[in-house]
Amino acid sequence: MKEIKTDILVIGAGSGGLSVAAGAAQMGAKVVLLERDKMGGDCLNYGCVPSKTLIASAKRAHEIATAGEFGLTVSGTQVDYAAIKDRVAHVVASIAPHDSQERFEGLGVTVIREEGRFVGQNVVEAGETRITARRIVIATGSHAAVPPIPGLEQTPYLTNETLFDLREKPSHLIIIGGGPIGLEMAQAHARLGCRVTVIEAARVLHKDDAEAVSLVLKHLRADGVEVLEHTGARKVGGEEGAIWVETESGARIEGSHLLIAAGRRPNIDALDLPAAKIKATRTGITVDDSLKTSNPKVFAIGDVAGGMQFTHVAGYHAGVVIRSALLGLPAKAKTTHIPWCTYTAPELAHVGLSEPAARTEYGGRLEIVVQPMADIDRARANGTTEGFVKVLVVGGKPVGVTVVGHDAGEIINFWAMVLANGLKMSHITNMVSPYPTVSEINKRSAGTYFSPRLFDNKMVKIMVRAVQRFLP
Repeated sequence: MKEIKTDILVIGAGSGGLSVAAGAAQMGAKVVLLERDKMGGDCLNYGCVPSKTLIASAKRAHEIATAGEFGLTVSGTQVDYAAIKDRVAHVVASIAPHDSQERFEGLGVTVIREEGRFVGQNVVEAGETRITARRIVIATGSHAAVPPIPGLEQTPYLTNETLFDLREKPSHLIIIGGGPIGLEMAQAHARLGCRVTVIEAARVLHKDDAEAVSLVLKHLRADGVEVLEHTGARKVGGEEGAIWVETESGARIEGSHLLIAAGRRPNIDALDLPAAKIKATRTGITVDDSLKTSNPKVFAIGDVAGGMQFTHVAGYHAGVVIRSALLGLPAKAKTTHIPWCTYTAPELAHVGLSEPAARTEYGGRLEIVVQPMADIDRARANGTTEGFVKVLVVGGKPVGVTVVGHDAGEIINFWAMVLANGLKMSHITNMVSPYPTVSEINKRSAGTYFSPRLFDNKMVKIMVRAVQRFLP
């Protein structure tokens, strides 16, 4: 067996692992990277990139279908589902070189395309190679959770890992799971001409603001998506092209394809974590604030660490680990400034505390500012007036923000910066936003916060009148 000694061993070539490997190698560390499957991980191959590419095609189809609202007459369109999937594959392929083995070997990283398993606290075997590392970073990500529904093992079903290989447009897509993946794919397929039914055992998007979620649901249903909340799947069955799902109430839903989007599970089964004295639960590897595991030589980042499951979180974790493992600097990961977005139409984005959490923590000190999109002139010109920005403010400082509406994922970037840097609403009033832009809603939100203090304040009015008497 070949023996390798290295400074940093990274297990997993997804977003987080690649960021660690690239940063460490370019800073002069000796790096070994293990990947058992595709370079780029879930995000590039099965997640963010292909899903948003599919959504882009669905958006174009919807714009054509609703062109009459903008004074345009467009003849009917035909959806070429296979051609759309060709475009998805093309976009993935165009990004793949950035995550390729060749690029990372060019940076000086030793890339081994094998599955790794621990055989000691800082020793991992991968194929015919044994790697001893000063520090190890587990970045193996997660995979689609398959719920224990009777009949599912004998029934053809899709997950995000197989959906994008599908070439035939589903006539009726049944989706089990009303989280971000389930709802994004539901609306995209409905806009591409599929009948879609979503089955969710609880409330869809249960982590998000209920008022914002209700607006998203309104639009999904307007697009033809049947959403069944608080509805569990009791049994499934059928064959290719003819699937059925029986709900807990006894209703039977028949469709052509079944997509399972019922959460994620960490990729830890093959690692043999006990051999390295690393603790884990069914939701992920246990880490402290610095992302260290119970083995101080090993870090875990991204989905496998059991926290927020977003690509940008894995990238953020990579930066924390680089500061700690390479530079020996104290570094801790936090979540209060981490945004997320569900890319439905309208989009729904959030950063910081939710309204219930803020009420619990701050009680009567909490102030809530809601700024409607309809007040923004550019939104009116664009025909995207539905939605709002909701800012949770304590002592003049935002502690949480929800945005629902067109391009909410772009708007939330501003508030993520505000929360990350501890800025106040007064700082936002100092900015000048170009007119007309949708992002003007951020400045308007701050104005809405201060308006009662200025215009409904008797002392301010008395002061202004007094000053006016003495001005020349």
